[in-house]
Amino acid sequence: MFDSKTRILIADDMMTMRKLVKKSLSELGFNDFVEANDGAAAWTALNESPSPVGLIVSDWNMPNSTGVDLLKRVRASKFKDLPFILLTAEAEASQISEALAAGVNGYVVKPFEIAALKLQLETAHKKLKVG
Repeated sequence: MFDSKTRILIADDMMTMRKLVKKSLSELGFNDFVEANDGAAAWTALNESPSPVGLIVSDWNMPNSTGVDLLKRVRASKFKDLPFILLTAEAEASQISEALAAGVNGYVVKPFEIAALKLQLETAHKKLKVG
């Protein structure tokens, strides 16, 4: 599992969802968060964070820049190896395939259970150690 001191960037256009994700991650032992209300703001936050972000948890559907746009931008940058989890209501096979092709490390469908998020965190961390 990721170190509890890992800085996590949470990107979602709904403040209530960011709070729910933050609460869930807090229950899993994390306490260092950066929040963004869309993919463009998340990109800025990632680049301007005073300490390195170790994980991104992002929604798919957001204004200005979607979660998949953010994922593609991250994968084409100096942050290309940064673990990235999409937490979204998008559950169609074609969308999951698109996310996997873009390099997502984990995929959680809303509404979500903490156990599902934890499993994706563990999977993303294992891929990080292996890759």
